Formats: sequence, C-alpha cells, structure tokens
Amino acid sequence: MPFANCNHAGLFYRLEGMPEKPVLVFSHSIGTDHAMWAPQVPDLLSHFQVLRYDTRGHGASEATGGEYSIEMLGRDVLDLADVLGIREFAFCGLSLGGAIGQWLGLNASDRLTHLVLANTSPEFGERSNWEMRIKLVREGGMAGIVDMAMQRFFSPQTMPNSSAYASIVRLLLLGTDPVGYVGCCAALRDFNSRQSLRNIRVPTLVISGDRDISTPWADNGEVLAREIPNARSLRLPAAHLSNLERPRSFLAALLGFLLPGLDDAHRSEAGFAMRRATLGEDYVDGAIAATNEFNREFQDLITRYAWGTIWTRPQLDARMRRLLVLATMAALGRWEEFAMHVRAGLQQELEPCDLKELLLQTAVYAGVPAANKGFKIARKELEDAVSQLSKEKK
Repeated sequence: MPFANCNHAGLFYRLEGMPEKPVLVFSHSIGTDHAMWAPQVPDLLSHFQVLRYDTRGHGASEATGGEYSIEMLGRDVLDLADVLGIREFAFCGLSLGGAIGQWLGLNASDRLTHLVLANTSPEFGERSNWEMRIKLVREGGMAGIVDMAMQRFFSPQTMPNSSAYASIVRLLLLGTDPVGYVGCCAALRDFNSRQSLRNIRVPTLVISGDRDISTPWADNGEVLAREIPNARSLRLPAAHLSNLERPRSFLAALLGFLLPGLDDAHRSEAGFAMRRATLGEDYVDGAIAATNEFNREFQDLITRYAWGTIWTRPQLDARMRRLLVLATMAALGRWEEFAMHVRAGLQQELEPCDLKELLLQTAVYAGVPAANKGFKIARKELEDAVSQLSKEKK
C-alpha cells in the first residue's frame, strides 16, 4: 500500500493518472477519507494526475496523539508533495480540507496553481461546540456523534439519491480513529483565517451548499468569496458534502475553473484534433481535400465551433457526446451523419450494446420507424466492421 512518512506521521495516498499531466490534490472532510472524491476522479484523469490522501488521523493514515493544528495538517500536504517529487499543484479541499487549503494559500502560494475551497469557512463556529464534540467522542467513541454528523453531511431532500454514498460515509465515520478525529476537531476549533484572507493571491473558487448547516453561505463562503482577491464563487443545492450530493455539478465547476479556455487562435487547432480523434484520419483528410473557396468558411465554422468549442468541452466524455449525437441524428432522420458516427464510434469507444440501448430509447421517444431505420444502418456498419477485421487478419 502507498504510504509516505510526512511530518512525523505515516500518510496513506493514491496517485493516479499520467505523470506528464498537471497535479490536482484532493483533501477530504473531517470524518471521511480520500474515497469521498471517487465520483470526480474518473473524469479528471484525462486532464490531471490526481493525488488523494487520508488526512492524519483518518482512513489508513496514522492517528498520532494529541491535538492537531491546521498548520500541522498543511505541512503534511507539503511534505507528501515533496516525497512524491511534486513541485506545483492545484488543491481542492472540502470542509477541513478547505481549511488546509486556506493555510496553503497563505503560506505556500508558490506551490499552488489554483485553490478550490468547498463547504468551508475562515472560522468554524464556537469553541464550545467543538469542545462538546470532543467530549462526546472521548466518552462514547464515534458512535456518539455519527447521527449528528450524518444530518450535517447530507440533506433530507437529497438523501434518497445519495443513499449509496451516505451508507459508505457512515461506515467511514464510525471507523475513524477517535484519537485522530479529536485531533482534527481541535485543529478546526482553533482555526481562524479571517484577518489574513486578503493575502491569498492564488486563483480561488469558493463552493458552498445552500443546504449546508455546518458552513452555510452566510458568514462562511460569502466571507471567503468577498475577502480573497478575485475569488469566484458557486452555490449548489446541497448540504455539507456537496461533491457527493451534486457530483456532476461539482465536477463541472472544477473543470470550468481549472482548465484553461481556448482562445480563437487555438480553437481551430483543437477542433481539427478533436475531429480527427472522433471521425478518423481518413474522413477528415477527405473533408480537407474537398474544401474549396465555396465551402471553406463552412468547413471552418464546423471545425471552430462544433469541434473546437462544443466537442472539446470537458463536462461530457467522448462516449456520451457521441451517443447524444446519434440519438439526435436518429430522431431527425439525418441518416448519412448517423451512419458516419456509428462507423467512427465502433472504431473508438462504442460497442454494439451501446447502439442497441440507444435505438431502443429512440423507438420510445422518436418513434419505431426511426429506430427501425437506425437498426438497419447500425447492423450494416457492424457487419462491415467484422468484414474489414477479417480482411485485415488475412
């Protein structure tokens, strides 16, 4: 298992993705572990090398004795990055992780490219509340606060849709070492960055949940967004663990903030690359060869806006975009385009089962005749693909 000795504690971590990609570090809430970021990771790996870790006292990381501080936890992150040879990284922290992110923004801004502060605060409520929580855990273990914590982590409105995540989080919370949990409670109890926020000079995104009773927008996220220079903000209809209640919205916010937008000078270049990756070299070369003065502007329109603006958006993966295109083409009867995208899709990420489900859906919502035509075209493309494969083997 991947462990690193950081700042006199053994930290468990997961580093995934291609080494040449920029690094994005995730830091979780108190009472959870690195797995809380699982919904976001798969769609991020084509853009980032993703580093998740268990905060000291949580998950598989060591629960050292005594009270912790946010500075201690922040230095854990810097030591882990140094051990892994990571000089520069973007950082996304939620709740406790967001406090760590603030400390990094104030004390290690030269190491950060971007900072995402989710469901967090410059000051986490009254000291007496944390003292009571510490007392409950010391006397009754994690079972003494699990129900209270779960009511804060998830909102009643979304609990049915988050039940799978909620059951896992409950188990994680119950399995957290009380020593580590108390240590982190002390760190949050003592944290106060209100007077220093204007010194954070890292591009920052603040995410809050409108149903978050632990760190509501008022006097928490709004303070961060107001005081951190040029910070952006986003409010989601979610409770404290907003990345689990609204996983796609949270991911879209990350991608929109962390990835650079394309200017006009690079949109055509990106469009050609995407067009080739999606439709194949032969098709695009043929389209280029057929370009003349009459249709040149039309070809530029397709490349720049369809492929360079829409297809390059990171919020949907290539498979989903292709299925949406096929469904639209079938519903509108654009059969030449439908056949082209079926052919190209079968050479890339689509499988026959994808086409079957798409066309069954088409039958219900666009009519049986459209699905019937689509099945005929898809079957021919499948047969042609098998025939081509047989020729290549010979």
